[in-house]
Amino acid sequence: MDKDGLLRSIASTGYNVGFGAKKHFATYDIVEKAPGWIGFISSSVGVLALIYDPLSAKLPSAILVILGICTFYINPYKAQQYDAEGRALTQIFNELRDLYRSVQGGADPQASHDRLKEIEEKYYKCGISKQILLSDWYAHYKFFEQQNIDWIEEQLKFTWKDKFPLSLRAFLIVAITTAIIFIVLIYGG
Repeated sequence: MDKDGLLRSIASTGYNVGFGAKKHFATYDIVEKAPGWIGFISSSVGVLALIYDPLSAKLPSAILVILGICTFYINPYKAQQYDAEGRALTQIFNELRDLYRSVQGGADPQASHDRLKEIEEKYYKCGISKQILLSDWYAHYKFFEQQNIDWIEEQLKFTWKDKFPLSLRAFLIVAITTAIIFIVLIYGG
């Protein structure tokens, strides 16, 4: 394998590892913080319902019950496992970055290719496949906005389509279309 192909392979693996790490951290953040926020919002609305009658109506109460039920979905996730796997993947990501820089600096391509295979074997043994809902969207933000990925960008040349997941784009189109139809039906006709 030539130097350019090796650099591209390292960057491609770096993307997979780095995004995987951020996805684990996204799941960790959601699992760790969502139940607290749900409890806070429910308590706040409950207190405000004592002085503002519309909040004690059926719809707000039903929404709060649904949010409470969401915690049953979240509870089986073990936050600390996702944190530990995210850290392990981040270490592998840093090894790949260092390997990339050493190949750029003139390291032996064959030895570097062998090292890449070793790092990939370590990567394949890491990770938790079950991630929480919306972790993919949050991981995109964490990876493309918070992570230093200039060395990956050098090879992979990300576009806006890479940075905004297809499912998020589809959701936004449906949500905006639904809002427009709702507004037209309610106020336009």
